[in-house]
Amino acid sequence: MRRPGFSEPSSDFLVEGAPSVAKGAINLRIEPQVRRLIDDAAAILGKTRTEFMVESARRQAIDVLLDQRLFALDADRFDAFVDALDNPPAPGLKLRALLERKPAWRT
Repeated sequence: MRRPGFSEPSSDFLVEGAPSVAKGAINLRIEPQVRRLIDDAAAILGKTRTEFMVESARRQAIDVLLDQRLFALDADRFDAFVDALDNPPAPGLKLRALLERKPAWRT
């Protein structure tokens, strides 16, 4: 189910080194101490500043997207979840009234 304001991610967003048509630039203004921190961390890993920042941002982006799309349940909670989906509660008075109301565009 799509949520308003959320675009679907590219199907290859989880694939390392996924092919891209063209590379773009992102310009950032950061404080000198933050730049030194990033440079030090990148050097420890043997990466350039760009490689380090892109990999870090990509990893964070994937985590954010997965937090919106993926959840894990233990067996008991999964069974309860499936049961709730298979056996929704009966419509209440407000829902029935809403469903019976004639839409404004049909008046």
